[in-house]
Amino acid sequence: MTKVSIRNMMFYGFHGRYEYEREQGQKFYFDVELMTYEDKSLDTDNIDETTDTAHIYDVIKEVNENKRFQVLAALCATIGDKILAKFPKVDEVLVRIRKPNVPIPGPMDYVEVEVNRKRK
Repeated sequence: MTKVSIRNMMFYGFHGRYEYEREQGQKFYFDVELMTYEDKSLDTDNIDETTDTAHIYDVIKEVNENKRFQVLAALCATIGDKILAKFPKVDEVLVRIRKPNVPIPGPMDYVEVEVNRKRK
């Protein structure tokens, strides 16, 4: 198995429980881990046998910027499903989102949600 991670991507998004969150927006931080069970590029050193991480970045950016979610887990799941649909070499994907500005009255760094999707 090969695992590739992209960490701490920052995008401005319009997600949250409250309408003002979906109107004003804020920064969200994304991590993604891509797992491939039979990675031919290990033996061939052929770039065409891998998944281009720049294209993964583009998928995350596109979903984040073009949809609004009330539930962060739904945003994670949508990103994971889209990655599996667009990149057949990826067998499993873990998507993690951190939201630093949450409407919770107390000190904290962020709320984090994580969803794991596997190819069926």
